[in-house]
This record gives sequence, structure tokens and C-alpha cells, in this order.
Amino acid sequence: MNDIAFNPKLSRRAAILCGLSAAGGLAIGVPVRAAEKALRKVSWADGQNLKPEMTAFLVIDPDSSVTIRLPHQEMGQGTSTALAMLVAEELNCDWAKVRVEYASANRNFRSGMKLYGQMQTVGSAGVRTSVTVMQQAGASARERLRVAAAQRWKVDPADCSITPGKCLHKASNRSLTYGDLAADASKVSLTAEPAIKTPDQYKLLGKWTPRLDTAPKLDGSAQFGIDAKVDGMVYADALSCPEFGGKLVSVDETPVQGRRGVLAVVKTGDTVIVVADRYWRAKSALNLLKPVWASGGAAKVDSAQLDKAYRDALDGPLVQAKNVGDAPAALAAAPKVIEALYEAPYLAHAPMEPLNCTVKLAPDRVDVWIGTQAPMSVLRLAAQESGVAAENVYVHNQFVGGGFGRRTQHDELVHAIAAAKAVGKPVKLIWRREQDIRRDRYRPQAAVRFRAAMGADGTPTAISSQIAVGSLLRSLGASKVENGLEPMAVEVIATHAYKIPNNRVEVVLKNAHVPVMFWRSVGASQNTFFLECFIDELAHEAGADPYQFRRKLAADRSDYVAVLDKVAKESGWGTPLPKGHGRGIAIVDTYGTVTAQVIEVSVSEAGKLKVERVVAAVDCYHAANPNTIAQQIEGGIVFGLTAAIHGEITIKDGAPVQGNFNDYPLLTMAETPPMETHLVLTGGPRWGGIGEPSVAPIAPALCNAIFAATGKRVRKLPLKNVDLRSV
Repeated sequence: MNDIAFNPKLSRRAAILCGLSAAGGLAIGVPVRAAEKALRKVSWADGQNLKPEMTAFLVIDPDSSVTIRLPHQEMGQGTSTALAMLVAEELNCDWAKVRVEYASANRNFRSGMKLYGQMQTVGSAGVRTSVTVMQQAGASARERLRVAAAQRWKVDPADCSITPGKCLHKASNRSLTYGDLAADASKVSLTAEPAIKTPDQYKLLGKWTPRLDTAPKLDGSAQFGIDAKVDGMVYADALSCPEFGGKLVSVDETPVQGRRGVLAVVKTGDTVIVVADRYWRAKSALNLLKPVWASGGAAKVDSAQLDKAYRDALDGPLVQAKNVGDAPAALAAAPKVIEALYEAPYLAHAPMEPLNCTVKLAPDRVDVWIGTQAPMSVLRLAAQESGVAAENVYVHNQFVGGGFGRRTQHDELVHAIAAAKAVGKPVKLIWRREQDIRRDRYRPQAAVRFRAAMGADGTPTAISSQIAVGSLLRSLGASKVENGLEPMAVEVIATHAYKIPNNRVEVVLKNAHVPVMFWRSVGASQNTFFLECFIDELAHEAGADPYQFRRKLAADRSDYVAVLDKVAKESGWGTPLPKGHGRGIAIVDTYGTVTAQVIEVSVSEAGKLKVERVVAAVDCYHAANPNTIAQQIEGGIVFGLTAAIHGEITIKDGAPVQGNFNDYPLLTMAETPPMETHLVLTGGPRWGGIGEPSVAPIAPALCNAIFAATGKRVRKLPLKNVDLRSV
């Protein structure tokens, strides 16, 4: 077992120096200027391969610098560094000479998706689904270099060895650099692919490594979607119907006619777009327009009605998602049944970088500059909207300023193409913050009812779970969902590790007029809150310690037990706390990773909440880069705390109420607690995901801590609506 801890007391200066020493992917101590080579613009974004390559993932230049092509996007999660490390480990190259670039979506499409697959960065899949292919790319290149050296020297390849960046022939004391051999090695055909390393052979993987994208983000050279510039481009702003499902009837263009810089007013089915020579001019002109909208039938819908509809849906009919034993019979025979109703609201993605897109249209070509989690989806959508063949669409990937699941469905691209068609010029379209939040595709609203029976020893003998939640697949256009079930709706509640002899899970997929979408940690984000809070209720009913209660229920899962034990130890679980303080615990197995968190809170007599500390323990089985894992875990904690404390999209007159950070606030620095991350790696054949898992347990750990501090059980989020004064 590998236990890696991260020091939460690292000073700001030390942290900055560590980041600076990263030099954008070079070894510690290399000057920051050298970082400019680490993340560079794609040199073959038009799909043409301009250099001899070892594989589609790897090019070695004559100076022995290594360019690794990424099939996944960099969204601040460190995937670019982790994927490069997988290749560099096998290639045995000089890490100081590693750089990365995005793989070409166009080239991938032309290959029939055979080169880079789906290229999606979703579901914590950036590393775990590409481990083998990236490692094999590095191993294959290493072997080709060795064979090329042997052919050059006319010796047996078995007599040639590899050191970082060089091939050696010890018998004759000869050596050649990777750069010397690259052109020849690119022509070598291997009879069989070489074996990849086992974890005990790793020299780079598993070591804390500075990120490749740090320096360009510090010096401002990193290009996000919103930074894109194209010769001759103009700007556009969009305003969509406030009510989802509503339509545009008309708009009087008189107020903007002849206005300086305004080029066009573009009308789509439910949106008005103004195009101008400056973004501010487009935005200011759009503010003058008074569109007339037609209701889609939901103009009288509000959040109170939706809350009731989801609660009422729990009374059926429902579809059975899991059935172990006979929960109804066990509950009927139980002397006491514990019952609870939990609810969670719609949530926006609210990325720091609002949705934006730059497009350039030609009769036989489309170029798109965008930050995306799904470049292949961008390519297909651009082809559909422009009428240009998909093989002539070129996606220029940019850094992503926050995705969280939102940047897989590109409504802004549709608007940008409509604007570009209207004016015959390249267009950069930016969704203003209010458009971004009010036209989001939200995390679904949900309600869950639990009923449980306890044995004489305090162990649950039965649990019944009934879930009402919006269907993501239906909201995304699926005509039907097989058997009325989808995995996201029941994950965690139907897949937890607790051994309960009678366990029934039922669900109804209930969609309102509000569109829903994948949101960081997806169904686990609300279902872990529901389940882990209810498990805490059962522990309290049994008079048991919440940590030990969970440990007993998951005793046959050694990874669960190890993570629980670690988080309990590091958090000081069980040690005395002052009055008004409490600790809460939660654990989940999601995206291939077991994550537990303990939160310590204080609640004043007036009900003011302060999160004092968060301790996380994680088993993702292997670690490419512990640095980025810690960052992801702690970033997910902040993301989850934001949602638990503040997050809520409410509906009035069929439309979202919240529209900017004044009424949809993010966690402030003052609210952000000290955080610790501890890796408890048990190895084995799989690699777990890391971007999603830490979001899921934070809300239940927080609410369980509030109960410990106040005796008040929170069953509906967000906390801003809850009176936390002690009962």
C-alpha cells in the first residue's frame, strides 16, 4: 500500500516557487522562459502530418525534444501533464525536453476515429481510459529507436540499450540521441509491440511533478477560447428566450439601426444575436432591443411547483433498478422503520470562462476556435450547422476555462455559425454571464425517499430507496430510455459497497421543461448526499460511531476500509471538540476511485457556519502525478462546497432567476477551509478517475458535521436556506 500525504501548510511563496520551477513541464530549476516550448500551438491543426512521427501520439525533433499529442483536453485538471508522463515513462526520454499539443480532431475524423477515439474529456476519463494507449505509444517509440540504432550500427538490437534521450552500444562505446535516430525510427516496423513497464519499474510516474501548463498560465501566453483572434473577425452577443421552450416572435431593430459598429441583428428560433465590430458595441446594442417572446407552455411554472412534482413522483409508478432480498417484507415486519426525504436543486455549471466560440466560414471549409471537452462533437455540429462536409471542419482546441460537463454541448457554436453566415465574416461570439447561467443545462433536480429497518445489533436489515430525478439522456434528445432507467439516476444509491441483506432501489425519470446535463460527478453529486446522510441517520439511530458504522457495513472491501481508516486517523476522528463544533464523514466509490472526507465545522449560536477543515483520503489505485491528484481533489472540494452552501437555480414564470455571481455565488477565499489530501494507493490492474470523485462526498460530510455540531439534520440543499441554529 502506498500512502502519500500532501502538506497543507506549504506557504504561498513556496507554492509559487514550485509552480515557477515547473517551467511548463521542464525539470525543477529550469527557467520559466523555457516553458514557452512546453505547451505550443498545434503545428498541424489542418490535419496534415508535417513531421516523421513514431506513432500518431508522438513526434521527436532533431534536437531530441519530444512532442506528445493529447487525445484529451486540458481544463486545469492537469491531464496534459499526466498523459505526457505516461508516455515519457515508457519512452525513457529527458523530461526537460517534453512538450505537448492537442491531437487533431480533423485527422481523427478522417481516420474513422481510429487514431484518438472519441477524444472526450468527461467522467474522469482523461487518464484512466488512456493509460494503456499512451504507455504503449511511448514503449513502441522506444523500441523503434533501439531498432533504428541497431540498424545504423549493424548490430543486434539486443546489444543496444536505452538511457534518457540516447541509445547506447556499450561494446563499441557508441551512442546516438533520439533526435539523431528519429527519422529512421519513424520508418521501423515492429513485428510485435513491446511490453509496457510494471509499476515497480516506474521512475517518473508516481512522483510529484510540476505541471506543464503552469508557466504559460502565469505569463499569460496560454490561449483560452475567449482569447482567440482571427484576421477580420467581428463580435457577437446573444440573448435567448428567458423561458426554456419559448420562441422568438419578433424584435424591433429600430433602436440599433445606424448605431456605430453594429453590423447585423440575427434572429434564430429562440435567440436574438447582435453582431458588431467590437464586443461591447454588440452587447450595448443588444441591451437596447426588446424582443417579443412566445411561451413554450411553462410560463406559470415555479420552483415550488417543481419541488412538489418531484416529491409527488415518489408515490409512483416507479421502475425497479435493484432488488436484493425482500426489502418490502423486511420493512413490514420491522418493529421500527426509519424514514427520510431528501431533496436537491437544479445547479448551474458556472465556469469562470463563459461559453464562447470563434468561427471562420468558407464555402468548402470551417475553422472553429473553442474550449471544448468534446472536439469530435464540435466537428460534427459545425458540419451540421454550416452545411460543409465534416472532413473539411477544423477544430482548433484552446485551453478550457472550466467545463464541469457543460462544454460537451455547444449551443454557443450554433449561435456563432448563424452570426457568421449572416455577416460573411469570422465571428467571435461570447455568451455574457447572464446568458451563460440562464441558458445552462443544469444538474437535475431530485428527490429521494428512504425507508430502513434495523436489526437488534444496530445493523440495517433492509433499505428501500425511491428516486425521482430528471433524465439526462432524454434531455439530450434521446427518444426513449431503455426500461425507464439510466445509470446516472441511480449511481451510488444502487452501487454502494454497504452490505444490507434486503435492498430495493426504484426510480422514476421525471423531466420538467428545464434542460438538464452532466454536471461534475453527475448522479453521484446528489445521490451521495442523499445516501451518506441517511447512513449517518442510521448510525445515530443505532447509537454507533458514524465511522465505525460505515466500516462494519463495508468490511469486505479492503480498499474502503483502508480509506476510512486513513481519513479517520488524519482528521483526528473521535478527539474532543469545543462546543458548537462537529465532524462529519462520508465515503463513496465512484469513477473507479474510493474517496472519503471528514469535515470539521463550527456553528455559532446565531447559526453562522464555518468550515474549519477538510481531510480527504483517496484510493485511485495508481497515481500518474500526485501533484495533480491533490489539486483535483481539493478543487473538487471547493466546487462541492460551493454547491452545498450556495448553489441553487430557482424557477419563476418558467425562467431561471439567477444570472450572475451576485445571486449565484462561488465559494470565497474567506470561506475556503484548510484542506489535506492523503493517497492510499492499493495498486492492482485498474486506474481510478480523479476529477469527479471528491465532489460527491463533500455535501454529506458537511451536513453530517452540522448535525454533530447542532443536532440539526439537513435534508435539503443549499445550506443558505437552512436555519442552522441549534435545536
